[in-house]
Amino acid sequence: MLDSIPSDLPPISIAVFVALAALSVLTLTVAIFKLAQFSRLGVGRHDQAEVILDDWLNGRPDEAQRKAGLGRTVLSRVLAAVMSGLRARPGDPAYGEELARQIALSELVQMGARMRLLEAVVQMAPMLGLLGTVIGMIDAFGNLAQQSQIADPRILASGIWTALTTTAAGLAIALVAYFVAAWLESRIEDERQTMELVISAAIHGRLGQQVRG
Repeated sequence: MLDSIPSDLPPISIAVFVALAALSVLTLTVAIFKLAQFSRLGVGRHDQAEVILDDWLNGRPDEAQRKAGLGRTVLSRVLAAVMSGLRARPGDPAYGEELARQIALSELVQMGARMRLLEAVVQMAPMLGLLGTVIGMIDAFGNLAQQSQIADPRILASGIWTALTTTAAGLAIALVAYFVAAWLESRIEDERQTMELVISAAIHGRLGQQVRG
């Protein structure tokens, strides 16, 4: 984006382009960070939770707890907590549920980290694009007003180019950030619902419904 900026633009217009470029880099950085984080946390990997639940509900609690302790996924950590609570206080299922919900809340906080940056990009990029539009038009008509001769359309070219380009860039960046944020939020919501499901299944059993893979 910056390579295509005309060198004769006013400094404030250049600043708008630089800010838009920074927002695009921020969006890419957050997206890569979240993908790496989700992979590290084990978001979306539900197969192991199914095996752990099978052991737990079929009378193999030691094996289930061992596998949960070795697991490297969100669901395995939640299951490890609920099973520890249930075995520590067999007559108090609310204790196991509370332990699991604490772990689940901690996992959700980690999964939600940096998401507000994408929301900020969605809001800021169009406004920066609009600012660039206004600045470009002001610059174009300001140059036109200074001409004493018949208006030359080429005088407007630079300002109009700035106006249209910043608007398009701002909207494009906002759209990309929006779709990235929506996709990440959908994965977080899916994990939240699945955590609720495995906590309930570990405490109350299940009616043939398996954890979604």
